Amino acid sequence: MSFNVKAFESASFDHSTPIMPRLNVLCLVLLCAVNFSVAEFYKFQNTLGHLKAQTSSDVQQIAVENLIKRILPDRGGEFTAVVNSSFNLNGKEAFKISKVEGKIAITGTTGVTVATGFNYYLKYYCSAHISWELSQLQLPKELPEADVSIALNDQFRYYQNVCTTSYSFVWWTWEQWEKHIDWMALNSFNFVLAFNGQEAIWDRVYRKLNLTNTEIDEQFSGPAFLSWLRMGNLRGWGGPLSESWHNKSLILQHQIPDRMSGLGIIPIFPAFAGQVPRAFKVLYPETNMTKMSLWNSFPDKYCCPYFIDPNEELFQTIGKLFIEEQIAEYGTDHVYNCDSFNEMDPGNGDLTYLSNVGKSIYQAMTSADSDAIWVLQGWMFYNDQFWADTDRAKSFLTSVPTGKMIVLDLQSEQFPQFTRLEQYFGQPYIWCMLHNFGGTLGMHGSADTINTDVIATRTALNSTMIGTGLTMEGINQNYVIYDLMSEQAWRSEPADLTEWFRNYSRRRYGKQDENAERAWHGFQNTLYIFNGLYRMRGQFAVSKTPSLDISTWTWYEYSDLFDAWKALLMASDNLKDSPGYLHDVVDVTRQVLQNNGDIYYNKLVEAFTAKNISEFQKFATIFRGILLDLETILATNEAFLLGKWLEAAKGYAGDIKEEKLFEYNARNQITLWGPYGEIMNYAIKQWSGLVQDFLYPRWDEFIYAMNFSLVYDTEFLENTVKVLIFFLYEEPFVYSRKVYTTEPAGDSIQIAKIIEGRSWYSNSTDIPDMKIIPVHNPDRPDIGYPLIYER
Repeated sequence: MSFNVKAFESASFDHSTPIMPRLNVLCLVLLCAVNFSVAEFYKFQNTLGHLKAQTSSDVQQIAVENLIKRILPDRGGEFTAVVNSSFNLNGKEAFKISKVEGKIAITGTTGVTVATGFNYYLKYYCSAHISWELSQLQLPKELPEADVSIALNDQFRYYQNVCTTSYSFVWWTWEQWEKHIDWMALNSFNFVLAFNGQEAIWDRVYRKLNLTNTEIDEQFSGPAFLSWLRMGNLRGWGGPLSESWHNKSLILQHQIPDRMSGLGIIPIFPAFAGQVPRAFKVLYPETNMTKMSLWNSFPDKYCCPYFIDPNEELFQTIGKLFIEEQIAEYGTDHVYNCDSFNEMDPGNGDLTYLSNVGKSIYQAMTSADSDAIWVLQGWMFYNDQFWADTDRAKSFLTSVPTGKMIVLDLQSEQFPQFTRLEQYFGQPYIWCMLHNFGGTLGMHGSADTINTDVIATRTALNSTMIGTGLTMEGINQNYVIYDLMSEQAWRSEPADLTEWFRNYSRRRYGKQDENAERAWHGFQNTLYIFNGLYRMRGQFAVSKTPSLDISTWTWYEYSDLFDAWKALLMASDNLKDSPGYLHDVVDVTRQVLQNNGDIYYNKLVEAFTAKNISEFQKFATIFRGILLDLETILATNEAFLLGKWLEAAKGYAGDIKEEKLFEYNARNQITLWGPYGEIMNYAIKQWSGLVQDFLYPRWDEFIYAMNFSLVYDTEFLENTVKVLIFFLYEEPFVYSRKVYTTEPAGDSIQIAKIIEGRSWYSNSTDIPDMKIIPVHNPDRPDIGYPLIYER
C-alpha cells in the first residue's frame, strides 16, 4: 500500500465530527504516508495472514538450534536461538542479534527468521560464506559484539522453479536435501515447492480410476523429465517409473516437508492441472477433453496427453481425489501449485470460458481443502501470445477470490508482467528472479536491476507485491547474483554494489586480497551489469551444435573481463588454499575460454566464407585448442565433473535395468533433450567428460568437413554433416556406458595460468603459423575420433 497524496488532499472532512476522532484519522493517514499502517505491513492479511507453517515456536526453535549445530558443529554452543512468534518490528517478522554473557543471542519470529539472523551475523560480522557449492566458515576466535534488529520486508520469500527439481535435484539423497533446506532457511526462504513423491500419489489415483499398469507406464516419464510431465508438455519420455522410484520418492517427500515445516517454511504441494493419460479418452468417452498441442516437436509417442476441460465433473473428481490422497500421505499447509497452461494455450479465448476455467481449477482444490491457496507461475503471461490480450488474463486471474491466488511474476528482473497486467488485477504476486535456464553455466546477471527494482516495486502506488523469490531453472551457477537477490528480503534500501562485491570476495575466499577485490569489481562491471531485453540463456559457440550461423553477442568488452580474470589469477599466492577461490578460478577460466570460443568462431567462419585456407586453419587450430583447454581446466574441480551427475543417477537405481535407464535420462537431458535432439543443448553443461566426449568431437568433425571443403574445393553440405554428427557422436553419447571420474585431477591455478599465457589468448593477433589442422591432438590420444572423410 502506498499513500495517495492527491486522494488525501481532495478528501472532505465533516467539521462537525469531534476533534479527537478526526485527529486519530489524520494520524493514521500520516502514518500511511510514511510507510504502511501496522495492520497492512504485510498485505492481504485477511486472506493470507493465517498462512504459516503448521509448527509451534518450540518445534521451530529446536529445529533452528539443530541447524546451527550442523553449520558449526564445533562452535554451535557459542550461539543461542529463541523463536518468539510475537516478536516483530512494526508488525513484520524480524530478527534481533546481540551478545549476552559471551554468547551470540538471536531472537526471531520464526525458525526461518532466526536462521536468517544467524546467516546475517556470519556474513556481516564474521565474513563467513555459505553457498550452494561450498562454505567458508573461518570465524574469529572471539565472536564479535553485535546489537542489531532487522525486519523482513515481505510476508513471503519464495524459492524454486517447477523445473529445478529436474535440472538440479532429481538425483539428490536426503543428505543433500538436508543441507539445502538449511541453506533455504539461512537465506530467509519460507515459501518453497515440495514436489517429490507426487507420481506415487498419481499412481494410486490412476489405479482407483481403473487405469492398468501399461496405461500408467505410458504416461510417466523418466526422472530427469518429470517437470515437463507434470506440466503436460510430454508423456512417457525416458520412463517408465518403478516401484523402487516411487518408494524412495515417498520417503523423501516425508522428510523434506517435515524439515521445512520444522524450520517455519511453508511447503507448497502440487494440485491437479488437468492433464491426464491418453487412456482417459477411452475410459471416459463422454467427457470433454482435448489432445494437447505439440510441444517442441516431440514425436506423438512422447507428447500430447489429454486435457480435461476444467468445467467437467471428472476434473473435479480427479482434482479432489488427488489432493485428498496427498493430504492423507503428507498432510498439508494449504498451499498448492497448479499450472494448467504452461507453454500451452487454453484453446478457447472466450472470456466467460476462461473465467469458468479458473473457478473450476480452484474449486477442485477447495473441494478437498477449504483453506486452499493457489500458487500460479506467471510464465504463461509473458511466454504465450494467447495472453497478450489483457482481457483474457483478467478474466482468468479474477475468477478466484482476491488473495486466494498468489502469482509468481517469474522473471521480474527482465520481463516483469505486473505493470502490463495492472498488478495482476488485484491478486497478490511475488517479484521473482529467474535468471537461469536449463542449469547452464554461463556467467551473467543484472545486479543493478535487482538492487533497485525490487524496492521500487514494493513501494509503488497500489502495488500488490507480497514477496520476493528465486525461480532459477538450475542451481550451482552464478552464486553471487543469488546471494545479492536473497538479501532483498531484508534490505530497505539499495546496497553500494562496489562495496558489496568487494565484501563478497572477502567472505567467499576467507581473507582480504586486493587483486581478488579488483577482479570482482571487474566482474561486477562486465558479467553482472546486464540490462536489456535480449533473452539470456548462458549459451556460447563451443557448447552449441556446430553451424555456420551461430549468433554470438555480449554486453561488455571482452578485454575488461579478461583483465578481471588476470587480476583473479594474480591473487593465487594469497588465496591458493581457499576452496571458493579454486572453484572460481575454474569457473571464470571456463567463461573466458567460452568468450574466446566466440571470438575465434567468428574468425573461423569469416575465413571459411572468404575461402582463405591458411587463415581458416590457424583459427580452426585455436578453436579446437580452446575446447581441449576447457576440458583440462574443468577436470581440476569436482563441481565441474560429468561423473558426479552420472554416478548420482546410477546410484538412485534399484537394479541394473533401472541403472541403465537413469544413466540414459541423465545423459540425454544435458545433451539431446529428447529422442532426436528436440531441445538440443538447452541444458548443456561445461563439465569435464562432456566436453571431451560430446562438445569436442562434434566440433572436430564439423571443422574437418569445413577444411576438406576448402582444401578440395568441394561444396560444404552443412546439413548432411550435422546429420552425420548426430549419428556418429551425439546420439551414441547418450547410450554410452563409459564411466567418468568423480575425483578432480590437476592444479587449477597452474593450468589457468598456462591458458592465460597462450599466444592467441584474448583476441591477440599473434597467432602461431600452422599449415594444416591436425587430425588428432598428439598430446591427447584419448580425443582421437574416427573421421568420416578420406582424402
